[in-house]
Amino acid sequence: MATNERPVSDDCPTANGMPMLGLGTWKNSDPAACADSVATALETGYRHIDTAQAYNNEAAVGDGIEQAAVDREEVFLATKIWIDNLAYDDVLETAEASLDRLGVDSVDLLYVHWPSRTYDAENTLAAFNELYEQGKIDRIGVSNFEPEQVAEAIAVSDAPIFANQVECHPLLQQPELRKVCADHDVELVAYSPLARGAVFDVPEINDIADDHGVSPAQISLAWLRAEGVTAIPKATGEDHISDNWASLSVELSEGELETIRNIGTTDRRVDPGFAPWN
Repeated sequence: MATNERPVSDDCPTANGMPMLGLGTWKNSDPAACADSVATALETGYRHIDTAQAYNNEAAVGDGIEQAAVDREEVFLATKIWIDNLAYDDVLETAEASLDRLGVDSVDLLYVHWPSRTYDAENTLAAFNELYEQGKIDRIGVSNFEPEQVAEAIAVSDAPIFANQVECHPLLQQPELRKVCADHDVELVAYSPLARGAVFDVPEINDIADDHGVSPAQISLAWLRAEGVTAIPKATGEDHISDNWASLSVELSEGELETIRNIGTTDRRVDPGFAPWN
C-alpha cells in the first residue's frame, strides 16, 4: 500500500509527510480540556496530533479534531497500541476500537507503544501489516524501541517501519538510537522533548534563549528540529501551545547547536521497569 501524503500547514516542515512539530496529549485526560487543547492547536497551525490507548483520551482527541475548523484530511493523526493488547487478535480488535473512539476510518500512524508484555515481533507486526493492507493505518511505527528492537522490527515487517517514538531532548540526546534510525530511514519522534520542564533549568539553553529573546522551550524544540527529530510536546493551555508553535521561527547557529550537543547530561524522565533498557 502506498503511503498517503496529507497536506500540512505551510509554516511547519515535514519529515516524509509527517509534520515535525505536533501536539502530545499524554496525561491530558479531562475530556473537555483535551478536546479544547487539540482544537486550539489545530487552529494555531498544528497538523500533527499524538495520542494512545493508554492515555484514555482518544475520544476527546477525536472530539477536538471535529471541533476545529480544520478538515480531517489535513491532520496527521497518530495513536498507539498498549502493551496488554499486542497479541495478534488483540491488535486487530483494539485498533478498531481506537478508530471508533477517534471517530475516523484510519490513522496516519499506528505505533507499538512498548516492546513489552504481550509484544512478539512476528505476531504483533503481522497484525499491524494486516491493518496496513486494509487501509486502516497509513504507516507503522514503534515506540520506546532500542536499536536491536528497531532492527528486528524492520526485519520481520513487510511494510516499512516509519518511525520510532522515544524520549529525546537536550538532556537525553539518544545519539546511537538516532544514528540507527537514520541508517534505516526510520524517523525519530521525540516525546517529553522539554524533559518535563527540566530544560528550563539548563544554563546553556537559558543563555541561548536570552540571546534570541525566546523561551527555553523554543530553543529545545528548535534544536530537535535542526537535528532532524520530530517533537510532540504536551501542552494544554493556549499560551504554551502558541509558545511551542513559535519555535518554528527560531533558527540556531551551528555554534549554538554544538553548545547544546555538548551539554553532556543524561537525564531519562520515563523509565518503567518493563522498558527494554531495564
